[in-house]
Amino acid sequence: MTVTGTTEAAAPVRPPKRRIARRSRWGEWILSVIVLFLLVLLANSLATNERLGWEVVGEYLFSPLIIGGVGVTLAIAIGCMLLAIVVGLISALMGQSHSPVLKTLSVGYVWVFRGTPVLVQLIFWYNLALLFPRLTIGVPFGPEFWSWDTNEVISPIVAAVIGLTLAEGAFMSEIIRGGITAVDRGQVEAAQALGMTKRRTMRRIVLPQATRIVIPPTGNEFITMLKGTSLLAVIAVPELLFSAQRIYNVNYQVTALLIVASLWYLAMTSVATTGQYFLERHYARKG
Repeated sequence: MTVTGTTEAAAPVRPPKRRIARRSRWGEWILSVIVLFLLVLLANSLATNERLGWEVVGEYLFSPLIIGGVGVTLAIAIGCMLLAIVVGLISALMGQSHSPVLKTLSVGYVWVFRGTPVLVQLIFWYNLALLFPRLTIGVPFGPEFWSWDTNEVISPIVAAVIGLTLAEGAFMSEIIRGGITAVDRGQVEAAQALGMTKRRTMRRIVLPQATRIVIPPTGNEFITMLKGTSLLAVIAVPELLFSAQRIYNVNYQVTALLIVASLWYLAMTSVATTGQYFLERHYARKG
């Protein structure tokens, strides 16, 4: 009698099929119907309310004064954003330096301009003459070469550019600092091991990689800046909201002109949001 070592392979044990219980969505459907019904009521109320003055909205939507305000809004938002990026980059690099003086200056700048309301800063710059009646260039404690009346130099637009740039620069400083610190430390050490100086490593290795991280939130900050220009109405800058105020101070159609301004803000932020979407998708592919 011989005994073979072969045995029959055991049949695989299949787990019992589980039936996935479907969740009842009646509650969601009922809630959706209620929300849609309320939205229809709201739309009907807005469309039929004669006090909203839709004919006035149509009349002033493309008026020269409003279009001029849109142009000023875009010019200030784009210009201040570009300047804020430069200021934020300088502040972030100062914060990364080994000099305690530069690092303290960077921290102090971010602390002051990020910690105080933008509206307060704008009013401060607009009233700078109360603190310094004249602006001078000369030798400290010595002769003065040039001198100007502060009220003539700090016009509403100049105050707006200074205020928005410095306020936004503080936020951009933190965004850029976050992008720089997010770069892998090993790549910096590898670049320095290859003989690169710190400045060249920052320019060739760190900043290009940090840019991919920084650009998407920068797009978000631009949208915030675009809406923030409405604060300039308090210092009489002829941007969009101030232009609408000039019109409704004459014809008393306050609601209609505020709707005109809101429609333009929505249009501009929608375009900026679309640009931000494609920008983020572009850099997500690179990442």
